[in-house]
Amino acid sequence: MIKVLFVCLGNICRSPMAEYVLKDMVKKQGWEEEFYIDSAATSTEEIGNPVHYGTRNKLEQEKIVCGNHRARRIEKRDYEIFDYIIGMEKQNIVNIKRILGEDTENKIYQLLDFTKNPKDIADPWFTGNFHKTYEDIVEGLEGFIAYLKKEKQIDKK
Repeated sequence: MIKVLFVCLGNICRSPMAEYVLKDMVKKQGWEEEFYIDSAATSTEEIGNPVHYGTRNKLEQEKIVCGNHRARRIEKRDYEIFDYIIGMEKQNIVNIKRILGEDTENKIYQLLDFTKNPKDIADPWFTGNFHKTYEDIVEGLEGFIAYLKKEKQIDKK
Protein backbone atom coordinates (compact mmCIF):
# COMPACT_ATOMS: atom_id res chain seq x y z
CA MET A 1 0.00 0.00 0.00
CA ILE A 2 1.21 3.49 -0.91
CA LYS A 3 0.59 5.94 1.94
CA VAL A 4 0.46 9.61 0.94
CA LEU A 5 0.12 12.65 3.20
CA PHE A 6 -0.48 16.08 1.65
CA VAL A 7 0.51 19.08 3.75
CA CYS A 8 -0.18 22.81 3.59
CA LEU A 9 -0.38 25.63 6.10
CA GLY A 10 -3.91 25.19 7.47
CA ASN A 11 -5.25 21.90 5.99
CA ILE A 12 -8.44 23.54 4.77
CA CYS A 13 -7.60 24.52 1.15
CA ARG A 14 -4.68 22.99 -0.79
CA SER A 15 -3.85 19.79 1.08
CA PRO A 16 -7.45 18.54 1.36
CA MET A 17 -7.94 19.49 -2.29
CA ALA A 18 -4.94 17.33 -3.23
CA GLU A 19 -6.16 14.55 -0.92
CA TYR A 20 -9.63 14.34 -2.47
CA VAL A 21 -8.49 14.83 -6.06
CA LEU A 22 -5.97 11.97 -5.70
CA LYS A 23 -8.62 9.79 -4.03
CA ASP A 24 -10.87 10.46 -7.04
CA MET A 25 -8.06 9.71 -9.52
CA VAL A 26 -7.09 6.40 -7.92
CA LYS A 27 -10.74 5.36 -7.60
CA LYS A 28 -11.25 5.93 -11.33
CA GLN A 29 -8.19 3.74 -12.03
CA GLY A 30 -9.33 0.97 -9.69
CA TRP A 31 -6.38 1.54 -7.35
CA GLU A 32 -8.35 2.40 -4.19
CA GLU A 33 -7.05 -0.64 -2.31
CA GLU A 34 -3.45 0.30 -3.16
CA PHE A 35 -3.53 3.75 -1.53
CA TYR A 36 -4.02 5.37 1.84
CA ILE A 37 -4.36 9.14 1.39
CA ASP A 38 -4.66 11.85 4.04
CA SER A 39 -3.78 15.51 4.62
CA ALA A 40 -2.53 17.73 7.43
CA ALA A 41 -1.43 21.25 8.38
CA THR A 42 1.84 22.67 9.60
CA SER A 43 0.06 25.32 11.71
CA THR A 44 -2.55 25.05 14.44
CA GLU A 45 -4.83 27.91 13.36
CA GLU A 46 -7.47 25.84 11.55
CA ILE A 47 -7.38 22.60 13.57
CA GLY A 48 -10.84 21.03 13.65
CA ASN A 49 -12.21 23.27 10.91
CA PRO A 50 -13.87 21.86 7.77
CA VAL A 51 -12.66 22.23 4.19
CA HIS A 52 -12.76 25.88 3.07
CA TYR A 53 -15.92 26.70 1.12
CA GLY A 54 -13.82 27.73 -1.92
CA THR A 55 -12.14 24.31 -2.03
CA ARG A 56 -15.44 22.54 -1.38
CA ASN A 57 -17.13 24.51 -4.19
CA LYS A 58 -14.32 23.80 -6.66
CA LEU A 59 -14.36 20.09 -5.85
CA GLU A 60 -18.16 20.00 -6.25
CA GLN A 61 -17.78 21.65 -9.69
CA GLU A 62 -15.41 18.80 -10.59
CA LYS A 63 -17.85 16.20 -9.15
CA ILE A 64 -15.40 15.26 -6.39
CA VAL A 65 -16.79 14.62 -2.90
CA CYS A 66 -14.69 15.88 0.01
CA GLY A 67 -16.59 14.31 2.86
CA ASN A 68 -16.44 15.38 6.49
CA HIS A 69 -12.77 16.42 6.58
CA ARG A 70 -11.52 18.27 9.66
CA ALA A 71 -8.14 20.00 9.70
CA ARG A 72 -5.39 18.36 11.71
CA ARG A 73 -1.74 19.16 12.36
CA ILE A 74 1.05 16.93 11.12
CA GLU A 75 2.63 14.87 13.92
CA LYS A 76 6.05 13.29 14.33
CA ARG A 77 4.53 9.79 14.02
CA ASP A 78 3.30 10.66 10.50
CA TYR A 79 6.88 10.20 9.28
CA GLU A 80 6.71 6.52 10.24
CA ILE A 81 3.21 6.02 8.81
CA PHE A 82 3.50 7.67 5.38
CA ASP A 83 5.67 6.83 2.35
CA TYR A 84 5.21 10.25 0.76
CA ILE A 85 4.79 13.52 2.64
CA ILE A 86 4.01 16.13 0.01
CA GLY A 87 3.94 19.87 0.68
CA MET A 88 2.39 22.50 -1.55
CA GLU A 89 5.14 25.12 -1.30
CA LYS A 90 8.72 25.60 -0.10
CA GLN A 91 7.64 27.07 3.23
CA ASN A 92 5.53 23.96 3.89
CA ILE A 93 8.64 21.83 3.33
CA VAL A 94 10.64 23.95 5.80
CA ASN A 95 7.86 23.62 8.40
CA ILE A 96 7.38 19.88 7.77
CA LYS A 97 11.08 19.28 8.42
CA ARG A 98 10.97 21.51 11.50
CA ILE A 99 8.12 19.39 12.91
CA LEU A 100 9.26 15.94 11.75
CA GLY A 101 13.03 16.32 11.86
CA GLU A 102 15.56 15.15 9.31
CA ASP A 103 14.20 13.39 6.20
CA THR A 104 16.44 10.33 6.52
CA GLU A 105 14.24 8.17 4.26
CA ASN A 106 13.64 10.77 1.50
CA LYS A 107 9.88 10.89 2.03
CA ILE A 108 9.34 14.66 1.85
CA TYR A 109 8.52 16.24 -1.52
CA GLN A 110 6.96 19.36 -2.97
CA LEU A 111 3.99 18.48 -5.23
CA LEU A 112 4.97 20.37 -8.37
CA ASP A 113 8.49 18.90 -8.21
CA PHE A 114 6.88 15.87 -9.87
CA THR A 115 6.26 18.03 -12.96
CA LYS A 116 8.27 19.91 -15.57
CA ASN A 117 7.08 23.09 -13.88
CA PRO A 118 8.39 22.96 -10.28
CA LYS A 119 7.09 25.88 -8.24
CA ASP A 120 4.93 26.71 -5.25
CA ILE A 121 1.18 26.17 -5.42
CA ALA A 122 -0.35 29.47 -4.39
CA ASP A 123 -2.60 29.45 -1.33
CA PRO A 124 -6.15 30.24 -2.50
CA TRP A 125 -7.05 31.41 1.00
CA PHE A 126 -4.95 34.46 0.11
CA THR A 127 -5.38 34.59 -3.70
CA GLY A 128 -9.05 33.59 -3.91
CA ASN A 129 -8.19 31.66 -7.09
CA PHE A 130 -9.31 28.12 -6.29
CA HIS A 131 -9.46 27.24 -9.99
CA LYS A 132 -5.71 27.95 -10.49
CA THR A 133 -4.89 26.00 -7.34
CA TYR A 134 -6.97 23.08 -8.63
CA GLU A 135 -5.18 23.15 -12.01
CA ASP A 136 -1.75 23.17 -10.32
CA ILE A 137 -2.76 20.32 -8.01
CA VAL A 138 -4.04 18.21 -10.90
CA GLU A 139 -0.79 18.83 -12.79
CA GLY A 140 1.22 17.81 -9.73
CA LEU A 141 -0.87 14.69 -9.10
CA GLU A 142 -0.57 13.59 -12.73
CA GLY A 143 3.20 13.98 -12.37
CA PHE A 144 3.14 12.06 -9.09
CA ILE A 145 1.18 9.19 -10.66
CA ALA A 146 3.62 9.13 -13.61
CA TYR A 147 6.47 8.97 -11.07
CA LEU A 148 4.83 6.04 -9.26
CA LYS A 149 4.37 4.21 -12.57
CA LYS A 150 8.00 4.85 -13.54
CA GLU A 151 9.11 3.55 -10.15
CA LYS A 152 6.86 0.51 -10.71
CA GLN A 153 4.87 1.19 -7.56
CA ILE A 154 1.57 1.07 -9.48
CA ASP A 155 0.39 -0.61 -12.68
CA LYS A 156 0.66 1.32 -15.92
CA LYS A 157 -3.08 1.04 -16.63
